[in-house]
Amino acid sequence: MKLEKAFIPYRGYYSTPFSRWQGTLQNEHAIELGASTAKRWLESKGWDPKMFDYLFLGMTIGQKQWFYGSTWAAALMGADHIPGMTISQACTTSTTCIWMAALGIETGMFKLPFCLMTDRCSNGPHIVWPNPLGPGGEVISENWMMDNFNRDPWGGMAMVQTAEAVAKEIGFTREESDELVLLRYNQYLMALENDRAFQKRYMFPAIGRISKKETKVLEQDEGVIPTTREGLKNVRVPVPGGVISFAAQTFPADGNCGIIVTTREKAKELSADPNIEIQIISYGYARAEKARMPKAPVPAAQMALENAGLKIDDIAVIKMHEPFTVNTYYFAKQFGIKLDRINNYGSSLIYGHPQGPTAGRLIIEGIEEAVLKGGGYVLFSGCAAGDTAASLILKVG
Repeated sequence: MKLEKAFIPYRGYYSTPFSRWQGTLQNEHAIELGASTAKRWLESKGWDPKMFDYLFLGMTIGQKQWFYGSTWAAALMGADHIPGMTISQACTTSTTCIWMAALGIETGMFKLPFCLMTDRCSNGPHIVWPNPLGPGGEVISENWMMDNFNRDPWGGMAMVQTAEAVAKEIGFTREESDELVLLRYNQYLMALENDRAFQKRYMFPAIGRISKKETKVLEQDEGVIPTTREGLKNVRVPVPGGVISFAAQTFPADGNCGIIVTTREKAKELSADPNIEIQIISYGYARAEKARMPKAPVPAAQMALENAGLKIDDIAVIKMHEPFTVNTYYFAKQFGIKLDRINNYGSSLIYGHPQGPTAGRLIIEGIEEAVLKGGGYVLFSGCAAGDTAASLILKVG
């Protein structure tokens, strides 16, 4: 399906910096932080939250009373008149929130929905499940974050093991993995040039509580590790016999982002530059074979391209969620493109992934890169839990 009516206002979006888990944002309730940040951002624009007619809340890690997620977040933003929906799709949550909002515009269901994606990997919940049939009624416990990172209940593997399985299948080496980490780090440094000129095009500060009486304004990414070729050689590989070192995989983080989706006319009205149009074109989804998660972004991207009537050579900017180096290596190999065509200005491999907002930030960065290039198509693709993936294509011009 190719869309015709859904647009994003230029600069009608923001992302906070991402903070490595257990950092500045570790004490913040994800819904409260996301909603308060969105409210401050809207105030900075001079926009009334009551202009929105629906909220898509994207998040993946349970927070206290997130049963009320979308409507609570809307009310905290200042839009207590609107309903909403909470969407959880691991690291492609943002992609699907944007697509659902776009479908609503296309069908005339919505006029001005807002997508708010937020997560806090820090201090994730430890859950107790009832087990009446257990010995003495003993409970079953689950660590929401780590237990799910360490085992897919269907695939039977930790996420890093799925990466190693694909790496072995395609002959991906430790040396190639380390070189890709270095490339991504150097691409991220591009975003820091000229006093972070690129990041300042879209980044909005978050405010974290350090204590009951003290807060800290987080204005740039926190926890990015400086990377050198020599340093990478000394980083341990967690899976015996594997090639994906700790440096070659992303890390949990905290943060949020927001994106407005609307009609062409309203996008022009809200745009920081009415001459720049951002159109949502197509979506793709896929599920790879069991326990082969890094492969899934390829068929998802192929679907999005086919739905848009495009080929990979038509794409000006490619952004990918990069939980492991092998994901983008496999993608580049399958599409026959160079690795440096992907993830200019960095990726989740370097600045972490709060899951819910991860794809949102990458899509925002893709838009801004396309604007700097004078326009063109932007492709995002990224994997998610359960060997799935989602892709989105935008047209910037």
